[in-house]
Amino acid sequence: MDALSRVTSAQEAMAQAPTVVVKVGSALLVDDDGSIRREWMSALVDDLAGLVKAGRRVVLVSSGAIRVGLRLQNRDPLNLRLDEKQAAAALGQIRLAEAYADSFAERDLNVGQILLTQEDTENRRRYLNARATLNRLLDWGTVPLVNENDTVATAEIRFGDNDRLAARVGGMVG
Repeated sequence: MDALSRVTSAQEAMAQAPTVVVKVGSALLVDDDGSIRREWMSALVDDLAGLVKAGRRVVLVSSGAIRVGLRLQNRDPLNLRLDEKQAAAALGQIRLAEAYADSFAERDLNVGQILLTQEDTENRRRYLNARATLNRLLDWGTVPLVNENDTVATAEIRFGDNDRLAARVGGMVG
């Protein structure tokens, strides 16, 4: 019987879990104008760095790329076509990853970006490759920064939100 099968509360389970998957929505991370909330991000990274330095494995699933990208192009987020969302994601993802990388670096930690599609979690070979990458990063003490690969995901093959993606990632590393 492992330690997690003996816990009696969610709080106790969190305290004992060797791996933690944290999902951050764009509403928390990005202002209405599309700016990254750097102070909020810094506080989050402080908490996550504390977990890593205490020996926990931490995966961060973060939204926000599309909203950040739209800001860079001064675009209205309403009524966007698929190609506009994909282009905004391409612009915003690099800024978002850079902001996280800078914030973690201030705490002597690295992040590794992993962009996944629903197909990556359903195709056995791709699933195993993604899982191996996630676990190698965790073994190295690196925080995997995961987001849906919005630049290639279409309406038919999208997770829809990062809640489902975070659940799938949890299954990969748990």
